[in-house]
Amino acid sequence: MNLDPTEPHTAPRHEAGDLPAIEERELPPGRHQFHKERLMSQIHDDRLATATASAPGKRNPFLRKVFLLPAATALAGALAVGVLVLTPGDPSGTRDDRATGPALTTRIGAVDAKGTPQLLDRISLAAAEANAPQGRAGQYVYIETRGANTHVRTDGDVRTLVSDPLQTRQSWRSPDGREGWLIDGGTGPEGITLSGLDEQGNVPEPHLGAPSHDYLAALPTDPDALLRKIYKETEGQGNGPDQQAFTTIGDLLIESWPSPRLTAALYRAAAKIPGVVMVDSATDAIGRKGVAIARLDETGGQRTEWIFDSKTFTFLGERTVQVEGAGGDGGLIEPGTVVSTNAIVVRAFVDDMKVTP
Repeated sequence: MNLDPTEPHTAPRHEAGDLPAIEERELPPGRHQFHKERLMSQIHDDRLATATASAPGKRNPFLRKVFLLPAATALAGALAVGVLVLTPGDPSGTRDDRATGPALTTRIGAVDAKGTPQLLDRISLAAAEANAPQGRAGQYVYIETRGANTHVRTDGDVRTLVSDPLQTRQSWRSPDGREGWLIDGGTGPEGITLSGLDEQGNVPEPHLGAPSHDYLAALPTDPDALLRKIYKETEGQGNGPDQQAFTTIGDLLIESWPSPRLTAALYRAAAKIPGVVMVDSATDAIGRKGVAIARLDETGGQRTEWIFDSKTFTFLGERTVQVEGAGGDGGLIEPGTVVSTNAIVVRAFVDDMKVTP
């Protein structure tokens, strides 16, 4: 999407820029500040829901696109110039577990706990070998994703399980996190600003729940030190410390662009969290099939799955699937329901907000 055809369409990315490369260095108080862009989008959606007298169900704020290029060529070329474009999976492959239907459903993948350490080790090694994202001074981090969510809709006395259509989400953030723009299904085509002060009138400080690119550059890349920081700064949040640690790592993977060293450290840290398992098959929001690293949230019976290409081990996206019991009003969210699904499509440095690679 290029909102102004008179402006440059593609940002130069071939030169190593003046920004600090997070290759060399990468959530604490208030989950209510967890990604300002998420909060603003959620508020917008909640207002729409109130206006239509519909009761929104559980909403995952991730909204994640397809860029059609041959997979091998796209990956190699994109990494070389500092833009990561993720492509659809093999169209000839089977997609029996792709989310389908008015309410998204899927085949529940089989768990292999014993294979988890080996898979995470291979994923970590692949991540560490990727080129570091770098940009020039004044550029913005652009992330484009595609996703959908499932919720219980109430019309009078009738409750129905429905899934939203796939929606594209585009975000632009300055490396320090103080400037930004968001366009997604809840903002309208023009989008909304992510700049400004927080609820207390202060300049927001980056943290694990709302990191800037510069903040990520300062995080430890030792897996043990990184995991200790995550546990400490998310204490009391979520459904237990282990589940919250897994959730926090997943949020960092899908909502930002960590350096290869930090990404590898995040995967090695995840390997140390109790209950993390390998899932033999999972498909992201745009149909790319792969394997998954997952953890079951026992409080609600939902399993969050990080999906990776089974050959390159590239991180494709994540989804949350109901795998045990039933959730939602009236127990309408049954096992096999895809509660949320999100696919990363493009991550790049661009010259200005609303400019796409």
